[in-house]
Amino acid sequence: MREKILAEFYEIITENKREMFDRIAADRTKYMTVVLENVFQEHNASAVLRSCDCFGIQELNVIEKDNQYKVQRDIAMGAGQWVDMYNFNQGNQVTQDCLSKLKKQGYKIIATTPHTNQTINDLDLSSPVAFVFGTERRGISDEVKDIADDFVKIPMYGFTESFNISVSVALVLNAIRTRLEKSSILWKLTPEEIVELKIKWCKKILNGGEALEKHFLEKLSNF
Repeated sequence: MREKILAEFYEIITENKREMFDRIAADRTKYMTVVLENVFQEHNASAVLRSCDCFGIQELNVIEKDNQYKVQRDIAMGAGQWVDMYNFNQGNQVTQDCLSKLKKQGYKIIATTPHTNQTINDLDLSSPVAFVFGTERRGISDEVKDIADDFVKIPMYGFTESFNISVSVALVLNAIRTRLEKSSILWKLTPEEIVELKIKWCKKILNGGEALEKHFLEKLSNF
């Protein structure tokens, strides 16, 4: 049924969009995801969103303790339309809420910090991974340290202790994606997930996308 609904959407979007959705969805992944904890600089938050899209990361998780996550459109370059963003900003345990949810989904929580010996090149990738990046000034919180399953750092060779957070995210995603592509791990979306993703994208680019999906569902149910 879902494939038939996608076919209905594909009848009304352009050939260029169909080709683009098919090509990009085939390289999307949920095997790794990004978690941002309390990022306060808007240009960094926006650049991370853009990097997630560029590296095929479908989901971005945002923990908002003291700082609201704001996206600058000229930096994000429309990435927010294609990446699924989950905001955790309700209650007093937003960090725990986010990381507990990811653990239940099967992710290993990997905290990024310069204060560890293990690099991103050494990390075990036998199960899905969620990389947590802390604030620009203080890094990951003690709460993240207590919950994390493992810690990794980006190899550095200069006097400065850490990269800018948006650079850090891009470096980690590039390194891990490269490793996954060279592995035998099944890290891409399943065929069913790809269909759902393309339906979601179709709804986003069409006026009344939700109503169209309901119409197609009723239409196909009558056959």
